[in-house]
Amino acid sequence: MNSVDLSKASDWLQVTNMLYSLKELHMFDCRLDRIPPLPSINFTSLAILDLSANMFASSIPKWVFSLENLVSLSLGNCGFQGPIPNYPQNISFLREIDFSLNNLSLPIPKWLFNHKDLASLNLGYNSLEGPIPHGILNMTGLKVLNLESNLFNCTIPEWLYSFSNLESLFLSSNHLQGEISSSVGKLTSIVSLRLDNNQLEGKIPKSLEKLCKLMDLDLSMNNFTVGKVSEIIDSLSGACASARMKSLSLSYCNLSGHLTEKIGDFKNLSNLDLSGNSISGPVPASLRNLSFLLNLDISDNQFNGTLPEIIGQLEFLTNLDVSYNSLEGVVSEVHFTRLTRLLEFNAKGNSLILNTSKNWLPPFQLHQLYLDSWHLGSELPNWLRSQTQVWSLSLSNTGLSGAIPSWFWNLSSQLLYLNISHNQLCGEVQDMVVGPSLVIDMGSNRFNGSLPLVPSTVYMLDLSNSSFSGSVSRFFCDSVDEPKELYLLNLGKNLLTGKIPDCWMNWQNLAVLNLESNNLTGYIPSSIGYLFNLKSLQLLNNQLSGEVPLSLQNCTELSVVDLGGNKFIGSLPMWIGKSLSNLMLLNFRSNKLHGDIPHELCNLINLQILDLADNDLSGTIPRCFHNFSAMATLSNSNSPNILLFDIFSYGRYLVEAILVTKGRKVEYHEILGLVTSMDLSNNIISGEIPEELTSLLHLRTLNLSKNLLTGGIPSKIGNMRRIESLDFSMNQLDGEIPQSMRSLTFLSHLNLSDNNLTGQIPESTQLQSLDPSSFIGNELCGAPLDDCSATGVIPSAVEQDTEYNLLEDKWFYVSLGLGFMFGFWSLLGLLLVDTPLSNVILRFLNSIVGKIYGVIVE
Repeated sequence: MNSVDLSKASDWLQVTNMLYSLKELHMFDCRLDRIPPLPSINFTSLAILDLSANMFASSIPKWVFSLENLVSLSLGNCGFQGPIPNYPQNISFLREIDFSLNNLSLPIPKWLFNHKDLASLNLGYNSLEGPIPHGILNMTGLKVLNLESNLFNCTIPEWLYSFSNLESLFLSSNHLQGEISSSVGKLTSIVSLRLDNNQLEGKIPKSLEKLCKLMDLDLSMNNFTVGKVSEIIDSLSGACASARMKSLSLSYCNLSGHLTEKIGDFKNLSNLDLSGNSISGPVPASLRNLSFLLNLDISDNQFNGTLPEIIGQLEFLTNLDVSYNSLEGVVSEVHFTRLTRLLEFNAKGNSLILNTSKNWLPPFQLHQLYLDSWHLGSELPNWLRSQTQVWSLSLSNTGLSGAIPSWFWNLSSQLLYLNISHNQLCGEVQDMVVGPSLVIDMGSNRFNGSLPLVPSTVYMLDLSNSSFSGSVSRFFCDSVDEPKELYLLNLGKNLLTGKIPDCWMNWQNLAVLNLESNNLTGYIPSSIGYLFNLKSLQLLNNQLSGEVPLSLQNCTELSVVDLGGNKFIGSLPMWIGKSLSNLMLLNFRSNKLHGDIPHELCNLINLQILDLADNDLSGTIPRCFHNFSAMATLSNSNSPNILLFDIFSYGRYLVEAILVTKGRKVEYHEILGLVTSMDLSNNIISGEIPEELTSLLHLRTLNLSKNLLTGGIPSKIGNMRRIESLDFSMNQLDGEIPQSMRSLTFLSHLNLSDNNLTGQIPESTQLQSLDPSSFIGNELCGAPLDDCSATGVIPSAVEQDTEYNLLEDKWFYVSLGLGFMFGFWSLLGLLLVDTPLSNVILRFLNSIVGKIYGVIVE
C-alpha cells in the first residue's frame, strides 16, 4: 500500500491486525500521523514491516518488538522521538533494522546489541551523541552499519576496525576526531567506506591499500594534515584496490601537490571527486585511462596549464567540473569529441578561450552549462541554439557585447536559471516569456529602455547596474490581480524615474528590494506595508520625499533599512525601535529629518550600523545607546555578511552598503557583517558625549563631528579597544584628552580638531603617528604638534604680549558678542520662513557664540 493516502483511515492498524496470516506490511508514505494502541497482537506471522516516511511524532510503539517472526523492520523518517524502547522481546529472526531520519536519542537498549545475527543496522540522521556505543562490538554479524549524521564526538574506536564481515560503514557528518588508525586495513570485506564531513586529522593511512574489495571511498571535508595528493593515490593504486575502486571522494582534505599519473590505474572508476584542495600542476594525461568515468570533479584546486584534449575521449562522462582553477588556453571542438553523454559541464572561474566553428554542432545535449569568466568573444555562441534540454545556463563575465539575438529568447523559455551578468550586452530587453524560470541575473550590463516584464513565477531577478530608464509603474503594476513569486529584486543603479507605485499587495513574497541609486521621486506608498516578509529595503540615493510611512512598521522581519541620500522629512520614527527588532543596519544619512533621536531606538539590540548623519537632528545622544549589544560584544552569530541569500544551488546574493568611514565613502560587500559603526555627524545635537557609549567595546567607527557637543571626552574612551575611526571634530568639547586613549591600538583615523581641548596629547605610538591636522583648532601640545612648555601648554600669541589688557579685551569681546547677538536675532526673524536655511545658520552661529563665551569666562 505504499504511497496510498490513508490520512483519514484512523482504524488502519486495527484492520491490518485482523489479518492473521499477514507476512508483509508495506505502508511507506501513506500520510499516517498516529499509531493507535493495540491491546493484543494478532498478525504475529509478520516478517516484514515498513512504516517509513510517515509522520507519527511519538515514541516507537512497544508492540513492534512483540512480532517474534519479524525479519525486516523499517521505521525510517517517521518523526519518532526519544530512546528506542527497552522492552522484553523475542525477535531472534531480525536481520535488518532501519530507524534512520528520526529524532532518536541515547541510550540504545541492550537487547539490540544482543542481536549477533543482525546484518544491517541504520541509525543515521538521528540525535545520538557522545562516544559510539561499545555494545555494537557484540553485533559480529553486521555487514552494514550506518551511523551518519548524528552527534558522535569521539575518535573512531579501535574495536570498530575488527569487523571483518563489514561491507558498508557510514560515519559521515558527525563530530569524529583524531586519526584514522592503520588498523583500518583489517576491514578486509569493506566495499563502501564513508568518513566524510568530520574533524578527522593526521595522515591518511597507507594500509588502505589492503582493502582489496573497496569500491566506494569518501574521506572528504576533514582536517587531514596537508600532504601530497600523490601519497593517497599511490597507496590506493595497488593491483587489488585500483582494480575494483568505482568511487573516490577526497574533496576538502587539505591535499596538495601534483595529481600523480597513477590516477590512471583506477580503470573502473566511475566517480572521482578531488575538489576543494590545493592540488596544482597540469591535469594528468593518464585520465584517458579512466574510460568508465561518469563523474569527474577537480574543482577548487590550483590546476594550471590547458584543459587536456584527452577529456574528450571519456565517452561515459556525464558530469565534468573543473571550475575555479587556473586553467588557460584554448578549448576547441576536439575537447568534446566523444562526450555524447555529457549532461553537466562546469568550468567557471578559469581563463579559458572557447574556439569553435560557427556551424559546430555539439555531440551532447547539456542540462547545465557554466562558463563564467571564459573568453567567448563578443557574440553568444551560435551552438547554444542546439541545446534544447538545457535548464541552467551561466555565462557571467565572458566578454559578451552587443544586442542579444532573438533566438536566445526562445532558448530562455526552457531555463530555470539564467546568468549573463557582468558583460557589455546592450540594447532593449524584450518582455520575457520564460516558462519555469526561477533565477534571472542580467545585472552589470549596458541594457537600456524600459524594464521588461517577467513571469510571476520568477524567484530572483537582478537587472541592476545598467541603463534601464523610464517609469517603474508598468513593471510593478502589470497584472495587479496576479500574485508574484518574486523573493529577491534588484533594480539598483539604473536611470529609473517617476514615483514608486502603490501596488505592492501582490508582492508579499519579497524579502529583498533594492531600488538604490535611481532618480525616483515622491513618497514611499503606504502599500509597502504589505511586504510582511521583507528583510532588506534599499532605497538610498534617490529623490524620495515626505515622511517614512507608518505602514512600514508591519514589515517586522526587516534587518536592513537603507534610506540614505533622499529628502525625507519629519522626525525619526519612534516605532522603528518598537516594531523592527531585527534591524542590523539603519541608514537615514543625508535627509531632512529633525527633532530628537527617540530613545526607542535603544531596543534595537541587533543593530550593528547606525547612520543618522547630515540631518537636522537635535537634542542629546540617548544614554541608553549602550543597549546596542551587537556593538558591545562580538557574538558567535556574527558573520562576514549581514544578509546572505542562497539562491538554491545557483549562487548567492549579498546585501551591500555604502558607509562613510575614516573620512571617505567605502562600499562594503563580503565583510559587511563584521562592520560596526555609529555616525551622528553634521546635526545640531547638543549636550555631553554619554559615558555609556564607551561600553560599546566592539564599535569600530564612531563619528560625532559637526554638532554642538560640550563637556569633555569620556574618561573611559580607552575601553573601546576595537575602535578604528574616531571623529569628534567641530564641536565645543573642552578639557584634556583622556590618558586612556593610549589604549586605542587599532585607531588609524582620529579627528579632534576645532574644539576647545587643552593640555598635552597623551603619549602612545598610535597617537603620535597620526597627522597633526587631527588636533589643530585646540590648545593642545605635544607630538605630533609642537613641544609643550614647562606648564604643559604652549603660550598663545596674546598671552606673550606684555601690553595685553585683560579687562579692556574682555569688554571688547562682550560688546562684540552683544552686537553680534542683536544682528543674529534680527537675521533669524527674517529667515523663519525658510526652516532648512535657518537651521544651518543657527548651527554656525551657535558655534561662534560658544567660542566667544569661552574667551569671556577665561
